[in-house]
Amino acid sequence: MNEREYNSCVNNHADGLFRFIVKNLRHEEDARDIVQTAFEKLWRNRDQVEIAKSKSYLFTVAYNQMIDHIRKHKRVELTEGFDETTGVTHQQHGNLKKTLMDALNTLNETQRSLVMLKDYEGYSYEEIGQIMDLNESQVKVYLHRARIILKNYLVSPENVR
Repeated sequence: MNEREYNSCVNNHADGLFRFIVKNLRHEEDARDIVQTAFEKLWRNRDQVEIAKSKSYLFTVAYNQMIDHIRKHKRVELTEGFDETTGVTHQQHGNLKKTLMDALNTLNETQRSLVMLKDYEGYSYEEIGQIMDLNESQVKVYLHRARIILKNYLVSPENVR
């Protein structure tokens, strides 16, 4: 990977990578640090990473950095107290966005990451397995369970606004 390809990779993947990390971590500054670290590792390993696999490489590195960060800092309280105004966008989309965020917050970190990677970022089961160090069957089972939790939350009368 040369400098031009690296810069193209930054332009193409930085926003999506940041969205994925901040939605899971719930802390913008820490998410920026993790994304920066992922791109730094890509730069250092640019000779070993094929341009076609750069997105998967970035998400894998960032995901692992995020898990390490959560373990190191024990930031469980951030998932409980996420303020919608600190999100990526500052537009209000009514109660639907809040309801969806509340539903995602009911999931554990693995389930939330699976849903975000599959339904938001569009990764295949195989790619998600590589990113999260799971086999394809585990990805399917965990994702199915997460979707059941989301469905039950979203159809519950007390959660519909």
